Amino acid sequence: MVNMNVEMGDLRALVAVAELGSFSAAARELHLSQPALSRRISKLESNLGVRLLERTTRRVELTATGREFARKARQVVNTFDESFMGIKEGTSTLRGEVTVACVPTAVHHCLLTVLTEYQRLYPRILVRVLDEGASDVLSTVARNEADFGINYIGVQEANLEFVPIFKERFVVACRRDHALASRRSVTWAELTRHDYIAVSKASGNRLLLDLALADVPDLPTAICEARHVRTVVDMVAAGLGVAAVPQLAIPPHLMRSELCAVPLIKPVLNRTSGLIKRRGRVLSPAAERLHQMILSSTANGQEAAGDR
Repeated sequence: MVNMNVEMGDLRALVAVAELGSFSAAARELHLSQPALSRRISKLESNLGVRLLERTTRRVELTATGREFARKARQVVNTFDESFMGIKEGTSTLRGEVTVACVPTAVHHCLLTVLTEYQRLYPRILVRVLDEGASDVLSTVARNEADFGINYIGVQEANLEFVPIFKERFVVACRRDHALASRRSVTWAELTRHDYIAVSKASGNRLLLDLALADVPDLPTAICEARHVRTVVDMVAAGLGVAAVPQLAIPPHLMRSELCAVPLIKPVLNRTSGLIKRRGRVLSPAAERLHQMILSSTANGQEAAGDR
């Protein structure tokens, strides 16, 4: 007769190992020692009377039975957590952790406002924001080091799901006293007549621009480069030149005081940011709630102001 003394902690242990593919990563996720995690898995296998994992020196793989049981275990864990969240909604006793990897532009555009409301509803849930460049955000989500991410690259990654949430236009960032500041629009060819600052090839924005402009004959040559678009904007504000940047990369306080954003044409280029997560990954209720709140706040893939 099978012993069905299965605890919720045992199910969480299996789900963590299944999703992260590593005992060490799962132990960190659950704040357990590796021996304690191994005991939970062994106890679960003993109670069920089946082998769920195949352990080697390098990796952990689920057996066929383990894959099916892990899927059902995740459903059980989520149902339990959702019920708990429903009972404790809006109280200070709810606990948990959510990790979001996010490019800095999206932090300011769509995450901060949502986090304010999320913290009000769930003040005891710790939200970790990993504000990184686009490539780092992509790899962090792909390695399961974040529950989900906000990024402008990843739509073509086979192992990731990409849900668009907002679009912004590339503009010329220039000082208010610059010759281009009074223009209604500027062509890429016209930028060749001005000191041009670019993001380096290490930037995700540079990748987008290089691909989109591959067939454009007249392009500006940079006199200065920086890895991060915010540094490029600061260089523009210092009077070093002009730059092609996503509109939301220009901080509002600089737009009000020092800089102008002039639409770029011939061609018009846009950058679409979206929510990314590992394909097939089922988010925890706490992460799913934040994910849905971000989607709701940016409903219908809203376009940034000036994206016309």
